[in-house]
Amino acid sequence: MSDINILLICDDYWHPAEIVEKGIADFAKNCPGYHFDIVHDGKDILTPEMLGRYPVIINAKNNSINSANKEPWFEEGVSEVCPAQIREYLEKGGRLIVIHSGSAVNENMLEGYGENHTKPNKEYIELIGCRFLYHPARCATTYHVAEEEHPVMKGVEDFTVRDEHYHLDVFDESVEVFLTSSSVTGGEGIIAGYEKKCGDGGILVLTPGHNLDVWLHPQFQKMLKNAIDYSAEK
Repeated sequence: MSDINILLICDDYWHPAEIVEKGIADFAKNCPGYHFDIVHDGKDILTPEMLGRYPVIINAKNNSINSANKEPWFEEGVSEVCPAQIREYLEKGGRLIVIHSGSAVNENMLEGYGENHTKPNKEYIELIGCRFLYHPARCATTYHVAEEEHPVMKGVEDFTVRDEHYHLDVFDESVEVFLTSSSVTGGEGIIAGYEKKCGDGGILVLTPGHNLDVWLHPQFQKMLKNAIDYSAEK
């Protein structure tokens, strides 16, 4: 595959950008030809035109402005890129990879906010096909290949790493699950990776990624490379 430019959105209150940036720097060193443009403040930097310049976008950020500001990123009438604009990007063939905190969104997180905040928050949940439920304390979490024929799982083996064991309510029945997870405290058979179609584009959701050790793990990096390659080729 020729060189590819990827837009990486990260940095929220519970997931500072440093972990993602160090992980991506190591990934880029191991995988030449993958170039990442990193944005922290999605509310004030992103535009629909900017999204359109990238074949693949990675979102490792929940609905907050940045690590120093828990106010919502998505504010209808203010943020130039809300879920409606992300959906338009996807329907035209764009690809979105949601990693860890990018799936840490639910309707309860914006209690007390007005419609201009809660509406786009609900739209994001609907877009990615899941809502965040909870995670136990960080623990040894095992990620299991659930569908070895899926392109994201090509050459990937089960691996165990200390992580936040995310539990999601995956309510979209059309998704294709390719990764599950288990831990002593979090149980077994938990959905940890899936694909969801959206117009001519689509979404990949991966729940691993809280700790730097996850981003540096060879199996996670192999999975991430597969996810980018698959998204860029489609």
